Amino acid sequence: MSEPNTKTETETETGTDTDSETLEILLIEDNPGDARLIQEMLRGTEELAQRVSPDDAAGRTPEITNETRLEAGLETIEEMTVDVVLLDLNLPDSEGLKTLETVHAESEQTPIVVLTGVRDQQVGVQAIQRGAQDFLVKDEVTSELLVRTIHHAIERARQERERQRQRDQLEALNRLNRIGHDITHAVITTETRADLEQRVCDRLAESDGYRFAWIGGVNPGSDRVVPKAAAGVEDGYLDNVAISVDENDATGQGPSGTAVRTGSVQVANDMADEPTFEPWRDAALERGYQSSAAIPIIHEDLVYGVLNIYSSSPRAFAGPETTILARIGDVIAHAITAIERKDALVSDAVIELEFRVDELAEPLIDLSADESCRIELEQLIRGDETLLAYGSAHGIDQEVFKETIADTDGFSEVRFLATRRDEFEFELVAPAAVSLFETIATHGGRVRSATIDDGEFRFVVELSRGRDTRQMIELIKEERDDVTYLAQRTSERSERSESGSSSVLSDELTEKQRAALETAYFAGYFDWPRESTGEEISERLGIAPATFNQHLRTAERKFFDSVLGE
Repeated sequence: MSEPNTKTETETETGTDTDSETLEILLIEDNPGDARLIQEMLRGTEELAQRVSPDDAAGRTPEITNETRLEAGLETIEEMTVDVVLLDLNLPDSEGLKTLETVHAESEQTPIVVLTGVRDQQVGVQAIQRGAQDFLVKDEVTSELLVRTIHHAIERARQERERQRQRDQLEALNRLNRIGHDITHAVITTETRADLEQRVCDRLAESDGYRFAWIGGVNPGSDRVVPKAAAGVEDGYLDNVAISVDENDATGQGPSGTAVRTGSVQVANDMADEPTFEPWRDAALERGYQSSAAIPIIHEDLVYGVLNIYSSSPRAFAGPETTILARIGDVIAHAITAIERKDALVSDAVIELEFRVDELAEPLIDLSADESCRIELEQLIRGDETLLAYGSAHGIDQEVFKETIADTDGFSEVRFLATRRDEFEFELVAPAAVSLFETIATHGGRVRSATIDDGEFRFVVELSRGRDTRQMIELIKEERDDVTYLAQRTSERSERSESGSSSVLSDELTEKQRAALETAYFAGYFDWPRESTGEEISERLGIAPATFNQHLRTAERKFFDSVLGE
């Protein structure tokens, strides 16, 4: 997200185009003699520009536009940036203070100096009460007085705008603090994530300062931001726009996509001019949105989504407000984390991510298509140097399977453990999958199963609820560019994970003790007769038989202590 245009910010704050080489003065005066006198007093002098803007005044001289009718003067105000208006109250198409009121209503931010032909102090006071910065009696005007009066008018108008800006900012900060307090209360009293997200949007939309609010999440396996909750003046906006987090796509370069990628609040203070808001500009302006803020909802490495707030006023999200918005995003993220963790404690549900890999074990993939066989890898165990895979094959001859393994890069040393009529169990070494396995395990996942069937190699990664599924998908894709994400689903934990013994395996055993115990189990060491000897298992694990025995006995003791100790 790029910063707002610098020139636009300057014009909004000061009302003066400081990049211009001229100071634009609009003189609305129908008397040719009076108009000529005013122009002569100002023409060619740089003193006024020097007073108004000392840092940018070099070479700047006043540019005077003279209009003789009020209607023409209003058109000029609409068409160009005017720094000050010198206004005669009595014109062919308007008379008296009504002339001032009309000009002031057209451009409240532009300072007005009234020119009057009568020495009536009361007229001058009434003019100031109705919005003029000052008044001058034509017969008493001198060049010095005119320059000083215009300077003071522009400066007073600038100060008034600054005071108003500060008041608006203070009001916005107070409003945001109240909203933050209410959202914190909602966090305490909300039990589900969906309810929390909706209440956040409802509270923001209730505020007079905001027109629309919505929360979007990033779909696993894609870059699209999908609406999850919304409130306020939406009018089909979310149905008509596409938003992503892909920085190479125009729909991912706006506030929402950038907020998710950078983890920081992103602001579009003027949608009409903000280049990165172009894909959504027309739809936003049609619904009265003028500025927006995108607040990332992120806790540690978990990206929950992005909160978007829209205002009908430009520059509604400036300065200290972004700090409060960031805090609101943090509060929401912490609340979602707490809700997800609570759900994980009382639920046996886990998240499963399914993938297809195209270039791993290609001979086995071809074999499954040609022979209509099915190969299942049911357990992966990490050794010191390699990865052991235990599984079963259906509908294929052992010799054919062994020959195919020999031709498969990254899979080797197959050993058959048990044979049945149309099925056999096997153990094989899979060093090619070590890196992928480690990446998944390091980030809180485990490969629950892998299947080669009908010409496809698919594997399922299991994550506890609350983990960032999108991050896991991206990590796996970075590890192997031939991986395709297929689906996400919620399922119950496996029976083995549900049992009380799972805490012993995860909490009390060292990595090597667990590897020894699991390898022995899946290799048939505990079967009778044994499918594998201790020497065969230690060789697979790359350790001495005595070391294997030590790890196995220690693991058995810890396991039985937990089961029988009480």
